Amino acid sequence: MPGNLFVISAPSGAGKTSLVRALLNINPQINLSISYTTRNPRPGEVDGKDYHFVEREAFLAMAKRGEFLESAEVYGNFYGTSQKWISAEIAKGRDILLEIDWQGAAQVRKLFPRCISIFILPPSIEALEQRLKGRGQDEHDVIARRMAAVREDVSHVAEFDYVIINDNLNEALRELNAVVLSARLRCTNQLAHHQMLINQLQNPE
Repeated sequence: MPGNLFVISAPSGAGKTSLVRALLNINPQINLSISYTTRNPRPGEVDGKDYHFVEREAFLAMAKRGEFLESAEVYGNFYGTSQKWISAEIAKGRDILLEIDWQGAAQVRKLFPRCISIFILPPSIEALEQRLKGRGQDEHDVIARRMAAVREDVSHVAEFDYVIINDNLNEALRELNAVVLSARLRCTNQLAHHQMLINQLQNPE
């Protein structure tokens, strides 16, 4: 039985990355897809763990060869997901999580219509601005551009299957994990994983 593909998107500053890391800590059955990007590493980020950091020319060459399941340009940098790796992992029955923007999510839905998509929202515009400023990693003009992009990002919220308001991290994590567990308990998945049990119950000796 193929694994599940979870797609998580959010406006910058909504706390998506922190939420995803917390989910991976409590749910080791999920594997995070490591995206390729042309942006520079932020403090503490490790190549091959947080992202595959590549030069712009190398990224464009990969895109031309059709190696990406989805790719997008965000704030002047390119991001992309390896199609070969995703397909192989899903075929092995492994659950994969993609942490991408709404543009990438739209591309993924076309190729994986069974994917489960989740949109993370901040509790307020004020909280979003405070989180962006609190990072201490971006210049004022970058923060201003990110704030201006929020309206465009949020305009696509209705395209997703689930919406989680990230006001309290623990509560948002509980809700996100509930989505993951419910996907695993779908009838088609359970029938595939427990066919022997079902056969025994239907035909007791």
